[in-house]
Order: sequence, then C-alpha cells, then structure tokens
Amino acid sequence: MTDGERLRQLLRDRSVQHGDFLLASGQRSSYYIDCRLATMSAAGMDLIGRMGWQAIRDAGWHPVGVGGLTMGADPVAYAIAAASFQTDAPVDAFSVRKESKEHGTGRWIEGNFKPGDAVVVVEDVITSGGSARKAVTAIENAGGTVLGIVAVVDREQGGKAVLESDGRRVVTLTTATELGLASP
Repeated sequence: MTDGERLRQLLRDRSVQHGDFLLASGQRSSYYIDCRLATMSAAGMDLIGRMGWQAIRDAGWHPVGVGGLTMGADPVAYAIAAASFQTDAPVDAFSVRKESKEHGTGRWIEGNFKPGDAVVVVEDVITSGGSARKAVTAIENAGGTVLGIVAVVDREQGGKAVLESDGRRVVTLTTATELGLASP
C-alpha cells in the first residue's frame, strides 16, 4: 500500500462523515471531512508529516517555516516540521490566529515566525480557499513571503482555483474524488 493509499484510508476511516453539514465556507454539503481526527492521530502525524514534507521538497520550495490558520493547520504544520527534522533542511512551525491577540504583543502569528521569513502555508481541507487566504494575508502583512500552499485534502469546490488565481501554487495530498466522495 502506498502512502497516498494509506492517507486516503485513514481519512475515510477517521475523518469522513455523511449527513447534512454547513461548512465554514457557508456552503451545505452531504459530507464533512473532520481532518483533525486524522491529522491529530499518531498514524496521521507520521504519514502527513512525511507526505507534506515530500510535497514541499518536490515543489522545490525551501521554507524556514510552515504554518496556517489555527486550528486545522496546526497539526499539519507540526507534523511537517517534525518530519523535516532528520533532513538537511529542517523547518519550524507557527500558527496564524483567527484574530489578533487582545493583550501582550497583539500578534496574529504565534511560534517560529519573524519578518523576512519564506514560509509555506498549510491547510487541512481546502473548500473555498478562505482560510488559506487569511493566513497568507496575515503572513505577508507581518513581512513574510509565502512560497506556496500545501493542503491535505482539496474538496474540489473551487478553493484551489481561487488561490491559484491569486498567483499561489497549491499542492494537495489528496482530493474528495480520490476519497470517493460525490459533489457536495
């Protein structure tokens, strides 16, 4: 079994639910992918970390960090950072808040990020592209450079195309079609 097949099986077993769901994008769907049930599992962290790190290397990106909008992106970023540790170019992780902190430094970005960093934005599921766009905006406003976006799942509902229309390269580890899911 390949890593891609393992990932799809893990997502089908742990993350895919059928019913009537309202998505963060505002769209309704007959299925929901609660990716965190896979990304926060030991098997998922190992698999997604390795696959995500390989996707970054295959894209030719050389980031100093990976991160995205909390909380969906957090376990993906941490897994990729951990997987990179034994390589010649380890990366650190960071989280982008949904809103700035009201106290202390008032930062939008927490963890291992500083102005001037070249980073890859990560995402668990892309639907409309809104979460990744919000992370990209926060990073660029903080002085970072976004090399590209890596997502675990593309729901194939236009989000990837929206991000690409912004001039972003988007790499996904799997898609709704590959998971055997019908249109929303």
